[in-house]
Amino acid sequence: MLAEIITIGDEILIGQIVDTNSAFISKELNKIGVSVYQITSVQDETTHILQALKDASSRADVVLITGGLGPTKDDITKHTLCTYFNDHLVEDAAVLEHVTNLFKKYITTPISEINKMQALVPSKATVLHNAYGTAPGMWIMEGDTAYVSMPGVPFEMKNLIKNEVIPKIITAFERPHILHKTVVTYGVGESAIAEKIADWEDELPAFIKLAYLPNLGKVRLRLTAKGKDKDTLVEAVAVASKKLYGLIGDIIYGEEDEETIEEVIAKLLTLKNYTLATAESFTGGKIAQKITSIPGASSYFKGSVVSYATETKIEVLNVPSNLVAEHSVVSAEVAKAMAQNVQKLIKTDFAIATTGNAGPTKGDSDADVGTVFIGIATPKEVFATQFTMGNHRERIVQKSVHKAFELLQKEILKF
Repeated sequence: MLAEIITIGDEILIGQIVDTNSAFISKELNKIGVSVYQITSVQDETTHILQALKDASSRADVVLITGGLGPTKDDITKHTLCTYFNDHLVEDAAVLEHVTNLFKKYITTPISEINKMQALVPSKATVLHNAYGTAPGMWIMEGDTAYVSMPGVPFEMKNLIKNEVIPKIITAFERPHILHKTVVTYGVGESAIAEKIADWEDELPAFIKLAYLPNLGKVRLRLTAKGKDKDTLVEAVAVASKKLYGLIGDIIYGEEDEETIEEVIAKLLTLKNYTLATAESFTGGKIAQKITSIPGASSYFKGSVVSYATETKIEVLNVPSNLVAEHSVVSAEVAKAMAQNVQKLIKTDFAIATTGNAGPTKGDSDADVGTVFIGIATPKEVFATQFTMGNHRERIVQKSVHKAFELLQKEILKF
């Protein structure tokens, strides 16, 4: 079963915003056996939208549209849908009541006629309740194809997808099973792995596909199986996975499903009732940001010190100044002191510390650009590891954040 996603908005095409909606929608569809065939971004222009709808309808069972549903004149999606389906707008009483209530509860300015126009929907549409906004979602069936229109605001769209769209797709369509298994390897490049497993890859059943996903010092090998019988898929993937471990088990670090490494760590900390703090220098709080983006993080994450400047490391984290003078601010000794001291300061079981030179200049240290030290404090010990992360500032930070989580996960699993 195939779907296409059409995102409407000049702001995407000029690079003003990044299209994160399509990535979210694709993941949610994949979970229920729907494959995304194509993603198209179009202008806020009727002819362009009509052509995109026509093209998508020739290929997809479900066409999902985001954007262009606001109260202003440049939001033309509803009118364009009426043109495409030879339809007209009608007022939906439930939507009007919802919009009116939102204004009463949360908006100080009076509701205007233009806001009330949000209640106008194509007569052929089934309204999908948008709990978090004024623009409703809409579902229109034309033959065997479903057309779904949603606002482009991410948190509104996500709620509609999870609570309205996905349940309707499950009810309306018979779908295949899609099963993913992702094996994570470290320390060996993509081409070297491909050479080692070439025969194994050639012997995979036709319904199992392999994808190489290199990123940040690791290579993920994703097996994707698709078919009608779930038990057959599960068994075949298990057999293939076992053979893969026999070939490259020495470089396999673990497995991933839909979870990020920080989500895995969150579960481990919660399960074992441990707490965590961070002391970040060149990573600028990005480790803490990833942790706190997970709901419920306050139960295990107690706080962070972003000690970007050397004096902050000394004055706030109590890193001895003579330690900095002797070993440099970018050193294993300082990373260990940062981790151990933030662990004591915030009273946690584990702590992460980062110090390094992300460039483009050397700053307070003579360490080469890309030199990074990551410190980990555990209930029993503290240690620091040196890494060389290249010469691109943003990539140095990204790789270091992921490496810090990798090191932390290994230590938590020891307890």
